[in-house]
Amino acid sequence: MMPPVLRRLLPALGLAICMAGAAFAQDADHPADRPMVVGSDFGVAPWMVRGPNGPEGFGVDLMHEIARRLGRPGVEIVDVNFSGLFAALFAKRFEFTANPLNITEERAQRMLYTEPFFATGNGFITRRGVTMEGLQALRGQAVAVNRGTISDTWATANAERHGFEVQRYDTFPDSVQAVLTRRAFAAINEIPTTIYAASQNRNITVAFRDYTGRNFGIAFRPDDRAYRNRVEEVLECMKQDGFLARLHERWYGSPPQPGTSMTEVYPGYGPPGLPGFEDTPHTPRCGG
Repeated sequence: MMPPVLRRLLPALGLAICMAGAAFAQDADHPADRPMVVGSDFGVAPWMVRGPNGPEGFGVDLMHEIARRLGRPGVEIVDVNFSGLFAALFAKRFEFTANPLNITEERAQRMLYTEPFFATGNGFITRRGVTMEGLQALRGQAVAVNRGTISDTWATANAERHGFEVQRYDTFPDSVQAVLTRRAFAAINEIPTTIYAASQNRNITVAFRDYTGRNFGIAFRPDDRAYRNRVEEVLECMKQDGFLARLHERWYGSPPQPGTSMTEVYPGYGPPGLPGFEDTPHTPRCGG
């Protein structure tokens, strides 16, 4: 017969073993002596594009700086079409997302987000010379979106209300091409992405900007809470020391809007008010 003292200790021992097992699994998924592996769609400039010497852009510089501050020896970026991004994350093809990924309640129920770090909204690309004073201009038109993105979600939810047809493409450049070839009246993507695209192609313009209060975050698997928290502290340090603001100015040509998520440090871990938020007071460890 088991002694009473041991019987009382068993639940605590079991919990300790489970916690140790979870910590071991997380360490195995994020080995400190190997390059950090992240996943992103390479077709969203200037966030991440193919350059002559490999991927380059805002997101590339951000990932390399995260790896440096975590003490990881470099970064490997897995190129994944956005429509397959979440499946690849859950299949452990990479450690977390490097995409410009909108934080939504639906997504937060499936995965863990960091706190917001980049404010955005809908940018509407049209052919140069085509004007768009508001959403009413979409009535009776075709609108191109990158399949599976928040722009796709917005267009699907608002197509009937504003009377437009939704065309879905696997990459952002394909949606822009639909506008140039007159298959679509407008293409929707994140405002910073559309502004940069228009600066690189004189045949298109950002005809309308709809700031919606959306924000980007980095997404992790649900069992990666401790690692999510470590990466979030790195982001908080980048906000405090101005690294994110300088990176925005380098790649988008101007400083971020004051008081937005690129400079504001939020309480706790994760997006406040959404699933996955952890109300734990902390001071980010900003060394190195």
